[in-house]
Amino acid sequence: MPTETVSLASARYDILVETGSLQRLGQHIKIAGLSGKAAIISDDNVGPLYLDTALSSLTEAGYEVTTHLFPAGEGSKSMTRADELCRSLVQAGHDRSSFVVALGGGVTGDLAGFVAAIYYRGVPVVQVPTTIVSQVDSSVGGKTGVNTPEGKNLLGSFHQPSLVLIDPATLTSLPPREYREGFAEVIKHAAIRDAAMLAELEALNPDDVPPPPELLLRNLAIKARIVEDDEKETSGTRALLNFGHTIGHAIEASVPYGQLLHGEAISLGIRSALYLSEKHSSLGVSDRDRILALLKQFQLPLTLPTGLTTSSLVEKMNRDKKFSGGQRTFVLLSEAGKAHTSKEVTPESVEEAIELLRTPC
Repeated sequence: MPTETVSLASARYDILVETGSLQRLGQHIKIAGLSGKAAIISDDNVGPLYLDTALSSLTEAGYEVTTHLFPAGEGSKSMTRADELCRSLVQAGHDRSSFVVALGGGVTGDLAGFVAAIYYRGVPVVQVPTTIVSQVDSSVGGKTGVNTPEGKNLLGSFHQPSLVLIDPATLTSLPPREYREGFAEVIKHAAIRDAAMLAELEALNPDDVPPPPELLLRNLAIKARIVEDDEKETSGTRALLNFGHTIGHAIEASVPYGQLLHGEAISLGIRSALYLSEKHSSLGVSDRDRILALLKQFQLPLTLPTGLTTSSLVEKMNRDKKFSGGQRTFVLLSEAGKAHTSKEVTPESVEEAIELLRTPC
């Protein structure tokens, strides 16, 4: 099975990528060395599709299993929902020897990972991502958390998984819009670390589902190496993964739920980040246009929704985790495939980058 391994001072775990691997989930968890009672946490969209397969596989491998569903959507990434899930685990008889299986997309991975991080001061978690965003990005690296009304992921913990199992076949159940939005993160990876991947993406038909497992692995290798270099975002390397996210998160947090998916907001943030990279770094027009063309190829938005003021977006950015000590850190490109962090971006430039999004691309 195609595999990437994440090796950290605090943990070491495998990322497995193979079509049909969900049916062998229990076997792979056994190989990873986990014992005890299993709690599968999923949402009410993914659960009806894949819960029975995961449950059967774990049961056949000899595990006692309970299942815990929550309402799908970003609104469930809250302390209230985390509390409800923790209490349901207590009521189902789980203790410190249990482990959690996060079955679903990014919301499930973040929420279930957070529950695992705080339950009995931390129990193991297995990430089983079912969307592009979660398969190439959020399932790896140990970031877990919930939102507050003031911003995304402001409450959370680093809690590395014991195993990440990716079955590309799960992507076939995604609606087209939810499938394409995940490619904002893939394009981000190419932009910051792998310019050669741009050509691979240009040759990809967005209607071909699922993408080649090799493409998923290529993205996972980028994420794994960055996490290994900077597990808890202390050296600055891991911050490169925030390319397009500073403004993108502010946009995502400013519109009604469902109006913009995560990747769609990040697409807008990438357009702004490209502008800032031209103005405050050395990004050339040809690289800028190539990345913008890829966002268009995957039908990702590049124009800001109406009704959002620049001042309100700046206020949201000021509450972001990446704003500290009175300074914002932006990720800029010097060229395709090469990124760096900068604190030299002026407030005026930020406003210009937001205003740019009001014009067609």
